[in-house]
Amino acid sequence: MSAGHPEAAAAFLNDSERAAWHDQALWFVRQRRDRATDLPEWEALRDRAAELKAYAMANLAGLLEAFETRATASGVTVHWARDAKEHNRIVFDLLRQRSATRVAKSKSMLTEECQLNPYLAARGIEVVDTDLGERIVQLAGEAPSHIVLPAIHWKKEEVGTLFHTHFGTPADESSPDALAAAAREHLREVLLHADAAITGANAMVAGTGGVVICTNEGNADLGMHSAPIHIVSVGIEKIVATLDDLGVLLRVLARSATGQPITAYTTHITAPRPGAEMHVVLVDNGRSARLADPEFRSALHCIRCGACLNTCPVYRRSGGHSYQYSIAGPIGAILAPAVDLDAHRALPFASTLCGSCKDVCPVRIDIPVQLLAWRGRIASANALPKGYAAIFARLGGIVADRTRFESAGRWARRALRFLPPALLAGRWNPWTRAGRELPLAPAQSFREWARREGRVE
Repeated sequence: MSAGHPEAAAAFLNDSERAAWHDQALWFVRQRRDRATDLPEWEALRDRAAELKAYAMANLAGLLEAFETRATASGVTVHWARDAKEHNRIVFDLLRQRSATRVAKSKSMLTEECQLNPYLAARGIEVVDTDLGERIVQLAGEAPSHIVLPAIHWKKEEVGTLFHTHFGTPADESSPDALAAAAREHLREVLLHADAAITGANAMVAGTGGVVICTNEGNADLGMHSAPIHIVSVGIEKIVATLDDLGVLLRVLARSATGQPITAYTTHITAPRPGAEMHVVLVDNGRSARLADPEFRSALHCIRCGACLNTCPVYRRSGGHSYQYSIAGPIGAILAPAVDLDAHRALPFASTLCGSCKDVCPVRIDIPVQLLAWRGRIASANALPKGYAAIFARLGGIVADRTRFESAGRWARRALRFLPPALLAGRWNPWTRAGRELPLAPAQSFREWARREGRVE
């Protein structure tokens, strides 16, 4: 098994300059979100978005069947996939039957979840990611590190070097405009001449049988309107009941993701274009099991805006690849353990539980509560990360007894106040090893102060 989150995060933090830059870049996006959500009706929109997602999940089977009926009537072929393996087989069969060897794919976290790219590549089909950020990490042989900003961990100078290698741009070129122009020239040829187009979807509308795709680059539109076959890979939780419900989600999505009132392109596709085919693959891959678990059901409400990643102090400082799952950050930390508890048992502990993720979530998912619930389940399954069980057993014995707790607090304050910092800030201490300073301890605890003031007995 690969290194866990703590080890991968430590490796990312070894480059302190990159970690600080990554932190600030994401905080900039968070600040844009705050300005864009300064609306009188914002909290009401969040309430309504949470309600309609809860309604959709409570009526999931009926809404999916209604979507299939209306989509089929419009000439769309709907497929059902129980898991990633079945999804990949369906997509491959569709491509093989049409002798497709080159696919233009627009950003889809579902296909990342299913590991579609390597699956098709192993069978002789080239998949070209046409979202600029996705193409950057694909050329570098990496996975996306962010839901919305897949190459946020790359600097423009590094992109310039990458494009020089692959596209022959000048070796010292780092202008974003020039690099985007080079990528556009490369990707336009792919988009116009691909044998097939694969996209994700931000939503499916049961009332129309249509899918909705939100982008800022237009690559999804160009790909699906050029290729003879368009395949939409989408998780079943993306269903909404009506266009009115969709309107609420669109208002909160772009503002939460990038601080925009709406994405540059919001495309509704309700039928294949004349002479072409359209297929929608509805993927479960564990979602039904999650729906049946009331403790974690609301995780399915996620609209993949990435706001929780942009605000999370742990994600901003540890990088998306440290999560080792297709979806990083706080939302990934509650989704990944449901997929593979052993592989991702450290993720629910990769949080300060500060609650900032809950504060910015446009559909009000209580991520901190679910992180705590996962910690409890991991402990019950005797699957705590290495060393955690012993530490928590000792801490539990201390906090369960007031005398021991107060005594430990007194000794800790004395140590912080009187022992030489070198004894407390060695390489053995992960707090100071990461560059933090030890706090200045007070002379007394709050309870001691309150006793002396006669406030408590």
